[in-house]
Amino acid sequence: MKVLIINGSPRKNGNTALALSEMEKIFLEEGIETETLHIGNKDIRGCMACGSCSKTGKCVFNDIVNEISEKFEQSDGLVVGAPVYYGSANATLVAALQRVFYSSHFDKTMKVGAAIASARRGGLTAAFDEMNKFFTISGMPVASGQYWNGIHGAAPGEGAQDAEGLQMMRTLARNMSFLIKAIADAKEKYGLPQQEPKTFTNFVR
Repeated sequence: MKVLIINGSPRKNGNTALALSEMEKIFLEEGIETETLHIGNKDIRGCMACGSCSKTGKCVFNDIVNEISEKFEQSDGLVVGAPVYYGSANATLVAALQRVFYSSHFDKTMKVGAAIASARRGGLTAAFDEMNKFFTISGMPVASGQYWNGIHGAAPGEGAQDAEGLQMMRTLARNMSFLIKAIADAKEKYGLPQQEPKTFTNFVR
């Protein structure tokens, strides 16, 4: 079993990384393999609505987004972490997630998702909600913890002083591990839920 972790922060060793590493320790204890991609320092542009991915199943821009998609397809869960900029997740991470989820066509049903945010003070819950929307539109169960998943800190490493935040990360990782294992057992016994052909409607009269 494997979890793909995406660190959206431009600071490779900042508080987002600190929170994610706390989760990694628990995944290791639970026997779940992890791989972390640090993308916050990459040049990742947004989707330009070209429609190429509808034919190819991958993004027309052959950058780390397509690499994320390939690794995500082979994983049982996805953790995304972001610093908070102006009450939302940072733009680089959001651009990457929008392109990954829009351009990749593999079935994400029952892959477990989890999001964490880091901030000096406010905006954690707004960023947390923003990231979870990618999971809930894709048939992915969302792992929850003991609070809304966030850690506080400004200077790199300051999050280590947030004892509750670190505990939240450990609780989240344990709950996510449990979900991944339970879903694997259920898939063996029952298979995946039946899916109807998708119906698309709009409200233009």
